[in-house]
Amino acid sequence: MTQKSLFEPYALGPLTLSNRIVLAPLTRNRAGAGLVPSELAATYYSQRASAGLLISEATQISQQAQGYQDTPGIYTQAQIDGWRPVTDAVHAKGGRIFLQLWHVGRVSHVDLQENGAAPVAPSAIRAVTKTFVHDAFTAVSEPRALRLDEIPGIVDDFRKAAANAIVAGFDGVEIHAANGYLLDQFLKDGANVRTDAYGGSIENRARLTLEVAAAVVKEIGAERTGIRISPASPSNGVSSSDPQAQFNYLVAQLDALGLVYLHVIEGTTGGPRDEAPFDFDALRRLFKRTYIANNGYDLELANARLAGGNADLFAFGRPFIANPDLVERLKTGAPLANPDRATMYGGGAAGYIDYPTLATADAK
Repeated sequence: MTQKSLFEPYALGPLTLSNRIVLAPLTRNRAGAGLVPSELAATYYSQRASAGLLISEATQISQQAQGYQDTPGIYTQAQIDGWRPVTDAVHAKGGRIFLQLWHVGRVSHVDLQENGAAPVAPSAIRAVTKTFVHDAFTAVSEPRALRLDEIPGIVDDFRKAAANAIVAGFDGVEIHAANGYLLDQFLKDGANVRTDAYGGSIENRARLTLEVAAAVVKEIGAERTGIRISPASPSNGVSSSDPQAQFNYLVAQLDALGLVYLHVIEGTTGGPRDEAPFDFDALRRLFKRTYIANNGYDLELANARLAGGNADLFAFGRPFIANPDLVERLKTGAPLANPDRATMYGGGAAGYIDYPTLATADAK
């Protein structure tokens, strides 16, 4: 049997990816006025277009969905128009790019909400976490519980945002159901103590995520719809008493909807892969199409997991910040540069589009 390679083409639904390496979504807080992608964004993403698939930074589906300053949206015409140069630039380099659809839920601040309103959540439980507002990390605000009659509007915001993404030239969308944001808050009973149809049982807590996924699939097609989850991660103060049962159920239902991929943060986001026991291979078995693995991967681990059939694609996050040509560096065994933490969030070109490639470094 031929050994699989990270650097071989891969069929993702109707798309042919140039390799199995994925740019993970990375918030960089550089959107301009009106939360429109900055003029630098097209350069930033096109520099990384050698990845088989690029997943955009998390992008809010409405004003209510925003949780951090200077993060882009996909709900106004100006935002749609602002994303078009990005998708054009990526496609000009032969790349493929999905837009990540985001509602932060309770991970927000009143100063980001319309008329200073409270952020929304499944339940009125304040998250033990911080957000980035007024150029500083600040404790999140007290949320209010969404009313039952408001939930269809949330679903429709995801649907409209997906449609807008296709208009903006994206090849598809990724539903953000990870890292303690709104959909993950509904999934995990540490944040969701509702007693209606969206709380209590495993099935009820999965209802909103599945309704969102079904609405997006109906709008743009399952072959253009992926989803990201973080079953074992406590990011932004979420917790679950039954993560294996909860996410086994969710993933089986997502598989039935025909989504093109399942993107899984294995372990604690940005932290240990094995802090809490969880059988990620069970999710792999439940989902019949593409499984994207993320969190703490290097070349050795990715090759081992690929050879074992544990994943199809591998998402790299922070290594892509300082290494726009990460694919080439991994392929040739070249050393990786380290990102400048001071320029990760906010600012301009510095620490965003000025990291050298191997080729530009050799030319000096």
